[in-house]
Formats: sequence, C-alpha cells, structure tokens
Amino acid sequence: MNIFIIIAIGVLAAAIAVAITVIAQRRMAHTRAKTIIADAEREAEDLKRQKQLEGREEALKITAEADKQVNQRMNKVQQIEARQKQRELQLNQQQSENARTRNELDSTRQALDNQMAAIEARQAEVDKMHRNALEQLEHISGLSQQEAKNKLIESLKDEAKTAAASYINDIMDEAKMTANKEAKRIVVQSIQRVATETAIENSVTVFHIDSDEIKGRIIGREGRNIRALEAATGIEIIVDDTPEAIVLSGFDPVRREIARLALHQLVADGRIHPARIEEVVAKVRKQVEEEIIETGKRTAIDLGIHGLHPDLIRMVGKMKYRSSYGQNLLQHSRETANLCAIMASELGLNPKKARRAGLLHDIGKVPDEEPELPHALLGMKLAEKYKEKPEICNAIGAHHDEVEQTTLLAPIVQVCDAISGARPGARREIVEAYIKRLNDLEQLALSYPGVIKTYAIQAGRELRVIVGADKIDDVETEKLSSEIAKRIQDEMTYPGQVKITVIRETRSVAFAK
Repeated sequence: MNIFIIIAIGVLAAAIAVAITVIAQRRMAHTRAKTIIADAEREAEDLKRQKQLEGREEALKITAEADKQVNQRMNKVQQIEARQKQRELQLNQQQSENARTRNELDSTRQALDNQMAAIEARQAEVDKMHRNALEQLEHISGLSQQEAKNKLIESLKDEAKTAAASYINDIMDEAKMTANKEAKRIVVQSIQRVATETAIENSVTVFHIDSDEIKGRIIGREGRNIRALEAATGIEIIVDDTPEAIVLSGFDPVRREIARLALHQLVADGRIHPARIEEVVAKVRKQVEEEIIETGKRTAIDLGIHGLHPDLIRMVGKMKYRSSYGQNLLQHSRETANLCAIMASELGLNPKKARRAGLLHDIGKVPDEEPELPHALLGMKLAEKYKEKPEICNAIGAHHDEVEQTTLLAPIVQVCDAISGARPGARREIVEAYIKRLNDLEQLALSYPGVIKTYAIQAGRELRVIVGADKIDDVETEKLSSEIAKRIQDEMTYPGQVKITVIRETRSVAFAK
C-alpha cells in the first residue's frame, strides 16, 4: 500500500515537473514570438521608411526631368518667338523699301513724262525750223523740193553705178580664185546624173550532182538526213525532178555557202547521216569563217589599204558571199574603190582615202547584227566605232543622201557606187523589205525562252523553230507554235500564210572506250 502511494506520488511529481517544463517552454516560445514579431515590425517599419525615401527620390527625379523638358520647350518657344519677331522686322523693312521704290518709280515716271512733253515740244520746233529752212533753200536755189530730189537721185545713180562696177570686179576676182573648187563640184554633180540602172537579185544556189541516185541518200530514211541538214544550216534544200541538181534556197548567202560546201563534202565522203551532217556543217562553218578573214585581208592588200580594224576586215570578207542585185558585193565594192581612186586623182584629191571609202561604203550590209538602221547609216556608225577618219565616215553615211555631205569625197563615193551598182530605187526598197521581213521573222521567234535556233525558209512562207528538249516539253511546244503564229499575225505584214514548225529533239550521247 505504501509502495503504491509512493509510486503515485512519484508519478504525480513527474507529471508536475513535466507540466512545469511545458509551461516554461510555452513562456519561452511566447517570449520568442514576441521578439520575432517585434523584429518583423521593426524591419517592416525600416522597409517602409526606405521605400518612402526611394519614392520621394523618384518623385524628385521625375519632377526634375519634367522641369527640364518644360525649360527646353520654353527655350524653343522663345526662339520661335524671336525668329517671328525678326521676320516681322524684315517684312516691315521690305514694306518700307517697297514704299520708297514706288515713290521713286512715281517720281521717275513723272520726270519721264515731263521729258517726253519737252521732247515733243522740241520736235515740233525742229519740224517748224526744218520747213522754214526748206523754204529758204528753195528761195535761194531757185529749185523746188521735187527738182532738188531729182538732182540728188541722179548724182546717187552715178555713184551707185561706180560702186556696182567695183563690186562686180571684186566678185569676178573672187570667182577666179574659187573657180577650181566650183568646177570640181560641177563635174561631180554632172557625173551623178548619168549613172546607168540595171539590177537582178539572187537568193538560190544550184548544187550539181553526178547522178540522181545521190538524191535518195541526201534525203535519207523518212527524210531524216535532209531535215538534219536543213536544221543545221537554216537553208531550204529542194530535191525535185531537176536532173543532176539540187537547189539550195535561203536569203542568207553565208548559210547557202555553208550548205553547199557541206553537201559537197558529204557527197564526196559518202557517209551521210545526222551525226555526220552536224559534224561536217560545224567544220565547214569554221572553214568559211577562216576564208572570210583571209578574203578580207587579201582584198585590203590588193587595193593597198592598210590599218583596217580586224572586224572591218572580216566584214569585207563577208561581202564575198553577199549578192547585190546580180552583182557580187565584194566585186562591187572593189570596183567602186578603184573608180573612186581614179576620179579622186582626176579631181586632185587623195586617191588612197577615196579607195578606202569606196571599199567600205557598203559595209553596213554585212553586220553580225541587224539593227533598225539603213545600211549607209549603219556603215557610218561601224566606221566611227572602229576609228576611221571623219571624212571616210561621212562618205559612207552620205552615199545615199541620208546624212549631209561635208567633203568632196562623199559625192565621189556616191557617183562611183551608182556607176558600179546602178540599182533602181523602187526595186532596191522591195528587196530590202523582203530581207528585213525574213530577219524579223527569225528574231521574233528567237525572243521566246527555250528557243535555240530559228530559220526562215521558202521565201518566208515557213518558219522553223528549234527548241531545247530540256527546256520545253511537248505540250509547251504546241503552245509555243500557236503563240508565235498569233504574234506574227498581230505584228507583221506578209503575203499568203506563214507555216510555223517547232522542232523538239531529245538526244543521248555516250562514248565507248
């Protein structure tokens, strides 16, 4: 029993100790909480005070910035007001000056009016004095005014006759001094009026063969050889019943010559197929180009002309393959050059310059490009481009009266061209229009993307257009032919109809090694 009481007391004592500990801890926690709350309140108060200080500083900065902007605007307003005041002062000064000027003008006008009145009064006095003087002269001389006038006219007639005779003598002396030059001009103009006229134009070449069996080989299976040849040269090849002959038709003589030489090599070799045709045509084209340059050099040497630009030499060589109304253009130019040299020698001018101008006078007929210019003006521009002398350029440009003739060399070239070429104007215009129409056909089709080559054949009744297989497909090919036909109808004038043939080929090349 006592043991239980002791245990109970011990437990109670322990519980009391625990309670006391808990109460102590609670008091400590409460004290710590109060301390933390006090610290937090102090920190919050410090933070609040700091934020208030920062806010005041920011407000001061904003106020200072606003004051600065206000001051700047006030300064600008003051400057504007100052400028306006200055302008007002200037306007007031100008108004004052204008007022003074008006006053001065009024004063000047008044003074002029007074002077005019004085002058009119003085003029009236002078007229009165003149009448009085005439009356006194008539009284003193015993002659009337009309009689005195007649005597004065007679004396003036005698003086005029003497002066006219002297003037005529001066003119005769001057005419004697310039008679040589005037005689040259008259001789040149007289020769111009007696030039003969005859002309024929060629646009076909006949290729002779040994037997008609070769015609079949030239045509090839299903016509592939002749199509390849026409596509490579741009020349229409006519194989008909004419015995031992094939006709090459085309407006470009260089193309005809390439086709003729290529046919000659193909027939002589015996191997005629599309690949071989293209190879031979490329080779012949290079040979013809070399022959053109050689012909130009040989012509310049034969005529004793030195210092020609290489491009001019090449154009002179191209004349060999150009026919000018039944006359080879190179032969016509050589003949004109020799005639110019002879006539210049007879007239006492420089024969070398005349020969040079005569050779180059038709150089505008064989350019690489065909601009919209007459051949005389084009030739003059080419000569200027290649640094020919001004008198040579003028002679080239004036030989068809398309520019003014500034030297005696120009009419000499014109006369010798007429004597050698003798081309009638109407026929010349018709043929030039024909050549221009064919060139325009080719250039029109060549302006479309994907077109590689164009050839106008059958005197312009057919236009063959070769396109790249990798650039245009079959559907676009049909569309292209329709577009070209419509554009030709809208933009060009031509007789009959024009057939547009668009050719598209796919080629694959490989080499076995």
